[in-house]
Amino acid sequence: MKRITILIADDEAEIADLVALHLEKEGYQMIKVSDGREAIEAIQSHSIDLAILDIMMPKLDGYEVTRQIREQHQMPIIFLSAKTSDMDKITGLVLGADDYMTKPFNPMELVARVKAHLRRSAMQLNQPMTGHTSVLEAGGLIIDPDKRTVILYGENIELTPKEFDILYLLAGHSKKVFSVENIFQHVWGEAYYEGGNTVMVHIRTLRKKLGEDTNKNKLIKTIWGVGYTFNG
Repeated sequence: MKRITILIADDEAEIADLVALHLEKEGYQMIKVSDGREAIEAIQSHSIDLAILDIMMPKLDGYEVTRQIREQHQMPIIFLSAKTSDMDKITGLVLGADDYMTKPFNPMELVARVKAHLRRSAMQLNQPMTGHTSVLEAGGLIIDPDKRTVILYGENIELTPKEFDILYLLAGHSKKVFSVENIFQHVWGEAYYEGGNTVMVHIRTLRKKLGEDTNKNKLIKTIWGVGYTFNG
């Protein structure tokens, strides 16, 4: 059986060694690099299952590394950064990261989050083989879960993995209202842990990509005080 390979990109050797120590205990194979360019090279030359990225790295920062990863890969990405502002977190999530942890951090919490994202990723990879997925068509949208593509009025819409999962969840249960907690548990595949802002950021960027920042007839409707529903 292929060992799961995790990339840790951080120019602080002590942090990279600490992360590797705890994840290697779980049986994962680790690749450590110290700058963004090395991170891209590692992803091009190895089969990486999950990436843990610092933001402030030499040569290429974590944001640019994430942008380049998302051009070709759907692997889970976790930011592990000393940058703690909401804007830093929002930027990372908008670019396609799946999670954001700040330093100093609890290594055991990081391990738990890594396991949760790998579990969710494995479920997505196996999903097309179950025979239970179906193409959804509503409100000018065509959502194909096997190809993980979204077409809106003939135009392909590029979504991050989590944006796609949120849209497919809502569109697959049209008119049902999902709370922020429900969405987090379904899409992130784990217990809710103050993930409200994470969900709302993804909803915001998803709406923008669907052209709903200027469209009054929103496909994703907010039910104030309750959650979100698909209005297609």
